[in-house]
Amino acid sequence: MKIAVVGATGLVGGVMLKVLEERGFASCEILVAASPKSVGKRIAFAGRELTVQPVEEVINQHPDYAIFSAGAAASKEYAPLFAEVGTTVIDNSSAWRKDNDKPLVVPEINIDVVKDSDRIIANPNCSTIQMVLALSQLYNHYGIRRIVVSTYQSITGTGIKAIRQLEAEERGEESEHAYPYKIHRNLFPHGGDFLPDGYTTEEQKLVDETRKILRNPNIMVSATVARVPVLGGHSESVNVEFEKEYDIDEARRIIADTEGVILYDDPADIKYPMPILAEGKDDVFVGRVRRDPSQPRTLNLWVVADNLRKGAATNAVEIMQHLIAKRTKKLF
Repeated sequence: MKIAVVGATGLVGGVMLKVLEERGFASCEILVAASPKSVGKRIAFAGRELTVQPVEEVINQHPDYAIFSAGAAASKEYAPLFAEVGTTVIDNSSAWRKDNDKPLVVPEINIDVVKDSDRIIANPNCSTIQMVLALSQLYNHYGIRRIVVSTYQSITGTGIKAIRQLEAEERGEESEHAYPYKIHRNLFPHGGDFLPDGYTTEEQKLVDETRKILRNPNIMVSATVARVPVLGGHSESVNVEFEKEYDIDEARRIIADTEGVILYDDPADIKYPMPILAEGKDDVFVGRVRRDPSQPRTLNLWVVADNLRKGAATNAVEIMQHLIAKRTKKLF
């Protein structure tokens, strides 16, 4: 097995390598690629060092899989070139998510949409992944009419530059800014770029990707994204209106039985999900489960996950694992 990681020197790329090692790919041939300024750098992996190569050289080695976390522009340029040589690309950028010909996948929900002929597969946005996974089995039982979601997103979603800005501000030092405002002891309702209607690209992703993954273009979604001075993961307040009436105890059991989700909800013992709990873990944590008394068939949830792992690297590696298992089964 030959696996490429494109964007390996970035924050998510480093976590991808860590997840690959954790999940039994240490003995595979791992090829790492990044921008020209990073070529030649050495990266530790599974007790050995990998040398960063130009993307073109990695393409010429015909890897079986290429996991991308290099930004939309790089994905648009290079993913088709990998696909042309028979590589299956799993892309973590926004480049292909809205493309009707490219599957957008959370494996626990819709791995079945991937066809044998698909060579470019899109990994959803981090905030979308944790929300739809938490809601997936509730949707299967009750249907969903409307979602109102407010996110409290870790600055790690922006990358290492944002982390350095926060750390410098904590020390009282000046640094290069990843955001237009101070992060330390602050938050701002701004993620992505503003669109003409006043929403941001991060908010629009929650709308479009939720509908595509759940295969229902009629779900109404209203999203507000905020950045908070947190490192461990993203948090979301989710208000979901179902098509059918629900029982609160049954809803809790459904959440607890959802693959990849942990129900962590005990107000009497002051237990609820927090980024500090989710950091470094692959599960999506759900708590503060309670009925919305202001309108019928509506439930409130608090959803937390490590955005670098399940929200990015882990989901991408899991897609690859499912494809390997499927193809191996067919071969043998």
